Amino acid sequence: MAESTNPFFAPSTLPYQLPPFAEIRDEHYRPAFERGFEEHLAEVRAVTAQSDPPTFENTMIPLEKGGQILQRVAEAFYNKSSSDSNDTTNALEEEIAPLFAAHDDAIKLDPALYARIKALHDQLDTLGLDDESTYLVHRYFTEFTLAGAGLSDEDKEKLTEYNQRLSTLTTRFEKNLLADTNDLAVVVDDASELDGLAEGEISAAAEAARERGLDGKFVITLVLPTGHPFLAGLTSRGLRERIMTASRSRGIRGGDNDNRNLVLEITRLRAERARLLGFDTHAAYVTADETAKNPQAVADMLGRLAPAAARNARAEQADLQQQIGDGDALKSWDWAFYTEKVRQAKYNVDVAAMRPYFEAERVLRDGVFYAATRLYGITFAERADLVAYHPDARVFEVTNEDGSPLGLYILDLYTRDSKRGGAWMNPLISQSALLGNPTVVVNNLNVPKPAAGEPTLLTYDETNTLFHEFGHALHGLFARVTYPKFAGTNVFRDFVEFPSQVNEMWMLWPEILENYAVHHETGERMPDELVDKLNASSSFNEGFKTSEYLAAALLDQAWHTITADASVADVSAFEADALARVGLDNPAVPTRYASTYFAHTFSGGYDAGYYSYIWSEVLDADTVEWFKENGGLKRDNGDRFRMRLLGVGGSKDPLEAYRDFRGRDAVIEPLLKRRGLDS
Repeated sequence: MAESTNPFFAPSTLPYQLPPFAEIRDEHYRPAFERGFEEHLAEVRAVTAQSDPPTFENTMIPLEKGGQILQRVAEAFYNKSSSDSNDTTNALEEEIAPLFAAHDDAIKLDPALYARIKALHDQLDTLGLDDESTYLVHRYFTEFTLAGAGLSDEDKEKLTEYNQRLSTLTTRFEKNLLADTNDLAVVVDDASELDGLAEGEISAAAEAARERGLDGKFVITLVLPTGHPFLAGLTSRGLRERIMTASRSRGIRGGDNDNRNLVLEITRLRAERARLLGFDTHAAYVTADETAKNPQAVADMLGRLAPAAARNARAEQADLQQQIGDGDALKSWDWAFYTEKVRQAKYNVDVAAMRPYFEAERVLRDGVFYAATRLYGITFAERADLVAYHPDARVFEVTNEDGSPLGLYILDLYTRDSKRGGAWMNPLISQSALLGNPTVVVNNLNVPKPAAGEPTLLTYDETNTLFHEFGHALHGLFARVTYPKFAGTNVFRDFVEFPSQVNEMWMLWPEILENYAVHHETGERMPDELVDKLNASSSFNEGFKTSEYLAAALLDQAWHTITADASVADVSAFEADALARVGLDNPAVPTRYASTYFAHTFSGGYDAGYYSYIWSEVLDADTVEWFKENGGLKRDNGDRFRMRLLGVGGSKDPLEAYRDFRGRDAVIEPLLKRRGLDS
C-alpha cells in the first residue's frame, strides 16, 4: 500500500496526533500491522547487530523509539475492535492475535538482545543513570527474564507455541461472548411487563428493539456482570428470572459460541506455560511481577475477607426473605428488587429516586469535569471539529490551569451490539518526552441510549462508573514520563485500579454533588436528606457486593492455581467446588462473573489478577482517609496526588510512589470499615 494511502504509516497531523478516523478504513489495518511488525523487528535487529558494547544510548534508547507504526495501528485497532467491531475486524483480530504473540516472542526471546540488556543490568550501579532510566533497565531485564529469555532454544520454541495458541483462544473467547450476549438479549412483547422501569429505561429498550428491526417490541440487552440494572426495578418476577437466566447462560449453550472448552484449554495451557517458565502455577507466574509478589499473599487477603462477607450476605438474605414471606425462597433474580424495598424500609432510601438528578450531560460537565477542575485546575472544551471513531464518541480538549495543553479526552457513553460489555479506558496516543508524543485517552461505557430528544438519565451505578473510568483517564492524561514504556496507566496490574477507585469519592462529595445533581425537569437540587440517608446506609448490601466480587476473584485464582498435571474436565463442577471451598456458594448470591463469561480473566488481561480491584481498594480507602484528614477537595491536595502518584505513570515502583504520597504504607482498616467487615 502506498505511503500516502495508509494513515498509519506516518504520525497524524491532527491536533494531539489524534488518529485520522475520517480517513481510516478497515482495509488499512492489516497492511499497517504487517509493516509495523517488519519495521519493528528491523529496528531490534539493528540494536543487536552492533559490534560496540551495550550502552544505555545504543540499546535502551533505540528500543524505546522503535515500533511506532505498530503502536499507532494497534491502539486504534484494538479500540475499534472493542467498541465498534464488525465482521471484518472480528476476523482480523483472530488472525492478528497469534502474529502479535509471535512478534512479541521474537523480541523478548532474542538471546542477543537479552544479553545486551543483562549486561546493562549487571552494571546498573556504575552507569550514572537518572532514576527513571535506571528503572527502565530494571523493568526490561525483569520482564524479559520472566518472559523466558533465559530458556533453551527448544523450550523457547514450546513457549512460542503456547503464546500463539493462547492469543488465539483468548481472542475467540471474547468474540464468542459478544455474539452470545447479543443472541441472548431478552425480547419483551408487552410494555406492561416493564412495569417498574423508568421512562428512559423503557425508551432505551424500545430503541434497542427498533435497531434490531423489532418495532413495537422491547429488547433488554445484557451487561457484562451476572446481574442487571433492571432487576432492581422490574415488578415482573418472571421477566427478572428470564434476564438472570439469559445472563447466566452465556457460553454454556453448545454451538459455536460455547466457551467451556476454551476455558479448559486456556487454563491448561497457562499452567503448562508457567511450568516451562519455572513456576508451579500461572498465578505464581503472574503475581511474581505484581505488588502482591505471590499467590499466597492474595489468598491470605481474600481468605481474610470471604468469611465475613459471606456472613453479612446471609444476614442480608434473611432481611430480604422477610419481604417475600414464607411462600417462596429468595432467588438470585429477586435480590436487587427486594434490596431496594429493604433499603427503603430500613433507611428510607430510594436509589431509583436519584436517577432524575443524574442527567448524563450534567453529570459529565458539572460533576466529573467540575471535580477535576476544582482539584487539579484543568478545564475541558468540546472539539466538535475533531472526528472520533463513532458518531456517539465525543472529543474534548483538556488544558492545564496555565493554559498549556494536556491532551484529548474521548467519551463513548452508549451501548451498542458492536461494543463489548463493561466499561474501560483505552489510550490512543500515550505521552512520552522521548518521542514528543501528547496524550489521547478514551472512556467507554455501556449506557442504554434513549430515543432521540429524550434525556439520558444515569443510574446510581452508572454515575459511579463514569467517575471511576474518568479516574483511569486522569491517570493517562497526567502521567509525564520520558520513556514510552512508562506512559499513562502502564503500571502493575494490581495497582492500576487504585487511581480510578479514588476518583469515585467525588461523586457524593458535597461541593461536587450540589453542582451536578439537579432534577432534569424541575431544576431543583437533590435534597440533602436523600444524600444523608444514602450515606447512612453506605454499608448496606455490602455483604452481597463483597461476596459476589470475592467469588469471582477467588474463582479466577482457583483456575490459575491448578498445576500443569491437574485434570479438569467439567467447568461447572470445578466452579461449584471452588466456590464451596471458600463458603461463597450461595445460590442467591451468584459470582459476579461465571467462568464462561469472565472476560476479565479469559480475554481481558486480568488472568490471575482479578483480585486487583480489592487489592487496590486498600490503597484507595486509605487515600480517601488522607483526603478527609487534609481538608478534602483542595488544590494543594490535588497537586500532591497528581505529582506524586498520577504524574509518575509507571516510572517508579508504585508502592514507593504511594509511600511518597502518603508518608507510610497503606493500612487495611479503612477498607474493612467501608465494606462493613470490621466487626
